[in-house]
Amino acid sequence: MQSVFAVASAVALAWGAAAGHAPHWSYEGAEGPGHWGAISPDFATCGTGTAQSPIDIGGFDAHGATTISTDYHAGPLTLLNNGHTVQANFAPGSKLTSGGHDFTLIQVHFHTPSEHIVSGKHYPLVAHFVHADSHGALAVLGVFFEEGPANPELAKLVAAAPAHPEAAHAIDGVTLDPNGLVPASHSVYRYSGSLTTPPCTEGVNWHVAMEHMTASSEQIAALHAIMGDNARPVQALNDRHLVSN
Repeated sequence: MQSVFAVASAVALAWGAAAGHAPHWSYEGAEGPGHWGAISPDFATCGTGTAQSPIDIGGFDAHGATTISTDYHAGPLTLLNNGHTVQANFAPGSKLTSGGHDFTLIQVHFHTPSEHIVSGKHYPLVAHFVHADSHGALAVLGVFFEEGPANPELAKLVAAAPAHPEAAHAIDGVTLDPNGLVPASHSVYRYSGSLTTPPCTEGVNWHVAMEHMTASSEQIAALHAIMGDNARPVQALNDRHLVSN
């Protein structure tokens, strides 16, 4: 069986890391979200999938007893810019548990504005914490940031974030504690969705935190200056259940 960090290399390519010779896509124009499904046969699910992300989480149609917990640990800050997002990769040792099932934390990346919306409202920034189990199943925790007091852990990312595409590299002498980027409450919305970037693979276990974090206007602006508008438009819920715990 592959280790979770062997699986993680594939995760990094599929979500948040440059994929070498993969077809080029973007967030606007002829290579924008409305055309992703036609850019390559590998991206067909972006156009034909029926369980796509993001969605509007303004309402829910089911209650669930499933709870989540996080066991995150500080570690060396490793950053990359793949031309679509700023991403921090994590060393082994942190995990998310959902419904009694463990997923290892692989990376966190950012979108400005948020991809998921709440009753039509975007937040100015969202963090997506991507996890994988030993079989490659993915679980994502989305955390909205609204404008307010500066976030000390986010400050570390902003200070070192590459302004242009750059491979993953460690930032000397800097550690990142993911606990400082997630709310204390583990109340979430849950649903089955997809990657929000090509190839838009479905079967992703989505968790969107109900409680928000804050970031200063300067922190939000700094990330937006690097990433631009990198949010995929909202997708149809179709016949999926949006569950609140």
